[in-house]
Amino acid sequence: MHFGEPLGDERLAALLRPGDDIQTLLTADVYGSGEADLIVGRALEGVPRDFYCLVGAVGHDFYEGERDGPRGFPRFTDPSLRGPGAYADYLRMATERSLERCGVDSFDLLLLHNPDHTGFSSPDVWDALEELRAIGLTRLLGVAPGPANGFTLDLIGCFERFADSIDWAMIIINPMEPWPGELVLPAARAHDVKLIARVVDYGGLFWDDVRPGHPFRQGDHRNFRPAGWVEEGRRRLERMRPLAEARGLTPLQLASQWDLAQEPIACVVPTLIQEAGEAARPVEDKRAELAALPAERLLSDEDVAEIRSIGDNTGCMALKGASPEHEGERRADRWSLTPELADVAARWEIEPERDLVQS
Repeated sequence: MHFGEPLGDERLAALLRPGDDIQTLLTADVYGSGEADLIVGRALEGVPRDFYCLVGAVGHDFYEGERDGPRGFPRFTDPSLRGPGAYADYLRMATERSLERCGVDSFDLLLLHNPDHTGFSSPDVWDALEELRAIGLTRLLGVAPGPANGFTLDLIGCFERFADSIDWAMIIINPMEPWPGELVLPAARAHDVKLIARVVDYGGLFWDDVRPGHPFRQGDHRNFRPAGWVEEGRRRLERMRPLAEARGLTPLQLASQWDLAQEPIACVVPTLIQEAGEAARPVEDKRAELAALPAERLLSDEDVAEIRSIGDNTGCMALKGASPEHEGERRADRWSLTPELADVAARWEIEPERDLVQS
């Protein structure tokens, strides 16, 4: 997504190489249409397979689908590409090719990447994923909703229908974006699904080197954020900073600890960004900062609640996935609230017109 400055392949591979207290590596086949997998493969060369945990993600069809500008490649479940009877063949092909690029025989965890409504709800999709587990291409299975906030009821409904297949799920959640990710936590706990938290750094703000007037280069995905997000984020960060300093944490470590203090979040994945400018922190320093995250929990329940209050973002944006605000035809990343999903909301005491709309 063109965050910050581009890195040379060797430098990127060195950053990704497991070690120095970071043994988990995530990739997705669609990133660079397979190029990211190749860099991961280079990073893993010579590293014993039992030394690291490799997480893969498949779901966007860049093999037969055509890219739709910033919307990216279509999901493999797009009816213009194939029907349910061909899901299993596609998923096996995509997974095997991703593994080949990574230079390994199997993933530790394979995620269904950015599913559409069909991906969240179709037994054909999850039966096909279970086949991949059965033939040894992955040990664990999971789901990673789209890059924007939302998909709340879709994800909970997916837990309810396919909990036996889902070991992990990925959500967006951090101290400045507790909503709507926090609404998923009770259902994940109930269905014994562990969570990976992404965007922990809140667009780089918690790395503490994005300040008002920061030069985002052309094409940087953060340019899609609303005007003033850096200034408002910095104001909130300054209110959180005393809590971090009192516990010997950097802002990024505070954000990570805040996430991990909330069961069942068990893994944090901030974005490592080499920002622009000669005075920017080297991205290698950021990796070391993440690696130095204390394993023990340092935040009390009161701390977690105070930080959430400072960062409260409830109703700040229109959400993706099932939404009471959506009208018209179903899109790849947004659709109307179905009666089935309204029932999901009622079971988890979520009121869509109150809890899932832009205020």
